[in-house]
Amino acid sequence: MRNEEKILYKELSYKVNGILFKVRKLLGRYKNEKQYCDAIEEELKREKIKYEREKILENPVKGSTFRSKLDFIIEDTIVLEVKAKTFITNEDYFQVRRYLSDLHLRLGIIANMRQYNVLPKRVINSEKTS
Repeated sequence: MRNEEKILYKELSYKVNGILFKVRKLLGRYKNEKQYCDAIEEELKREKIKYEREKILENPVKGSTFRSKLDFIIEDTIVLEVKAKTFITNEDYFQVRRYLSDLHLRLGIIANMRQYNVLPKRVINSEKTS
């Protein structure tokens, strides 16, 4: 199997990356995360791409008050997490992995809009095989 045949949700992730590049070009490097997410949401609407924004995930541990809020779920398939900070940390990757695991999804994308070049990172949930 060729590498391009192994890419999960190739067309959709290509569209999402295009939106990320467009938003970054429009807003520049120094906006906050909410401003980037607002612009991404407008582009998703314009492209007629189904999404859910700021989904709350409850902690699976009974009695815990800890909750997580992810930025976007795109077409019920891709978790998109937007950052506006100096660099992406391991904790950011682990955060997306938790979201993927909790939602039983396979693909996450982390986009750090503050970096000089936007380089969306794909995060694969290897626990989910279908």
